[in-house]
Amino acid sequence: MIVPGSSSQLLAAALADDTGRPLATATYDRFPDGETIAAVPAFDGDEATVVATTDSDSAWVELLQLQDAVREAGATHVTTVIPYMGYARQDESFADGQPVSARAMARAISTGTDRVVLVNPHETAVTDFYSVPVDIVDAASVLADPLSALTDPLFLAPDEGAIGIAETVRDAYGTGETDYFEKHRDRETGAVDVSPSDATVSGRDVVVVDDIVATGSTMSEAVGVLTDRGAERIVAACVHPMLAANAVTKLRNAGVDRIVGTDTIERGCSVVSVAPALAETLVADAVAGE
Repeated sequence: MIVPGSSSQLLAAALADDTGRPLATATYDRFPDGETIAAVPAFDGDEATVVATTDSDSAWVELLQLQDAVREAGATHVTTVIPYMGYARQDESFADGQPVSARAMARAISTGTDRVVLVNPHETAVTDFYSVPVDIVDAASVLADPLSALTDPLFLAPDEGAIGIAETVRDAYGTGETDYFEKHRDRETGAVDVSPSDATVSGRDVVVVDDIVATGSTMSEAVGVLTDRGAERIVAACVHPMLAANAVTKLRNAGVDRIVGTDTIERGCSVVSVAPALAETLVADAVAGE
């Protein structure tokens, strides 16, 4: 049975369709003192797949409660799908006395599940923090699906380390170049110039690809350079469209024509689903476990 977190109801429903598994009707309530309670009153079966993106602190608590709820309802095997893993960027301690938050969250989740499935975690090393088996699903290729006919397309990553995700989207689209942004600091003025490392952008459609867009500040800076250099159209594509605060406005004002995201975080720009990729992994796991 597929059990949705409150922030992943559309994705969970799509995953239920793709796997042929029933969809549980979870409830999400709050007590007068502010404490939350997520429950699965109609759960039936011994297999549960909890699908819950963790885009807030309350979502983390809700996920822990859902894992415990299905165990109470009789589930003997629990798979936890975390479409977007919050705190994944806090994968190390940045100063004395600070936590490794990704590790703390992973340890908590591991106590209530038998397997974890992550979609494009910001740092793949976070899998080491879990004490249960972890599968990583690379869903970046689905970002190519909604891209209309592009003129001499260029797929740009925010830095050299992320060039792989740009290549994945380019390969899925079927044509185009890839490149990444470099930062150059002027030794005299200290000013930082951001630009594609090699590619010419004038007159081309440019797709700026990243795993996550949070505040939009870094991508807006890059997009501004592309606009100044005569890019024809600019699409911002990301697996995880967090888009906190005024991120959408910043991107639009920088020159982005369209924002394309998946449903790992359900937003207005979530025009493609990672459900098929997740279904493939879940079915493969089920077959391997037989």
